[in-house]
Amino acid sequence: MIDDGPRLLTIGQLSRRTGLSVRTIRYWSDVGALPPVGRSSGGYRLYDAQSLARLELIRTLRELGLGLDDVRSVVDGESDIASVAAAHVAALDAQIRSLRLNRAVLSTVAKRNSSAEEMALMNKLARLSAAERKHIIDDFMEQTFGGLDAADPDIRTRMRVMVPDLPDDPTAEQVDAWVELAELMQDPDFRAHMRSMIEFNAADRGPDVPPGSSLWFMSRLVQLAGEARERGVEPESPEAEEVLRGLLGAGADLAAVLERMEAAANHDVARFRDLVSLVRGLETLPRHNEEFAWVVAALRARTAG
Repeated sequence: MIDDGPRLLTIGQLSRRTGLSVRTIRYWSDVGALPPVGRSSGGYRLYDAQSLARLELIRTLRELGLGLDDVRSVVDGESDIASVAAAHVAALDAQIRSLRLNRAVLSTVAKRNSSAEEMALMNKLARLSAAERKHIIDDFMEQTFGGLDAADPDIRTRMRVMVPDLPDDPTAEQVDAWVELAELMQDPDFRAHMRSMIEFNAADRGPDVPPGSSLWFMSRLVQLAGEARERGVEPESPEAEEVLRGLLGAGADLAAVLERMEAAANHDVARFRDLVSLVRGLETLPRHNEEFAWVVAALRARTAG
């Protein structure tokens, strides 16, 4: 019999009322989260109705993942639930971001069948700080545009705005794309290729060429080549010469244009654009491979030999 009356409960009775194990309740009592209100003549810990309500609160907080220190702080009235919950949300957000990074890295390792060294590099790239990621982007931009003041400024501006940092709360797909993008931006061969494209652009621009002309040219190429393909114009046909003249003007150096077109049609350049869209959370832009291939074929037909 319980000495202090029927309203007081032993740990066993609390267990039967709540469904919690005796061991769990005893542990929470031992660490001070659920102090007994008294003891029976036999030395058993006793609890009242408020203890039962406190126990339900402890269970709820523990199921939500709060540590015992925070639980004690709440049930003792030292902290309000809202502030503790807000702090726990921040901790969970950090944990979720870490888990997403882990998942993205492991997913990429599995997809690429990567070595241990490659996995370590990907893990390092995924966990770079915002300042470190910005350094990679800034260094890439300097290697691409540095000293080429004659290049179309609209290309420089568009590239700088377009190349993204990793979002604060990225998806696994965005992390995966960022890792690949960071690798690509640091690849010496890709940097050299991008540099050569901008050097071509700078060499082609006279002092009177307005900003944005290069972007206009690419839009015009897609339009004219697309219309030619829809009409069934073959790249080797005489009619294709009219299309090239409408795009390039009379007297253009077709061999030089071909060299630049082949550089722009590089697979890594297209992949770079795709990765940028993926990191930004956007649909990848059309590559217009057919239109570029048509123009390249038309130029080759007139420069062969």
